[in-house]
Amino acid sequence: MNLFSDNWEPKIIAFACHYCAFAAADLAGVMRSSYPTGIKVIRIPCSGKLDYLYLLRAFEKGMDGVFGAG
Repeated sequence: MNLFSDNWEPKIIAFACHYCAFAAADLAGVMRSSYPTGIKVIRIPCSGKLDYLYLLRAFEKGMDGVFGAG
């Protein structure tokens, strides 16, 4: 798909710490806040445990961006 077309939406995966960032994402859901459908949130036990291989694998699988939040 053309990167500069009007309907292009990036595919982003967010690795979110269970106690910090995931709690914020969960609260956003409770408050019915919306965010783009191209963002997928994965809960991890701790952002300190996020291995760089998971980040690289996400790019290999076709993600346009990777976000690690603690």
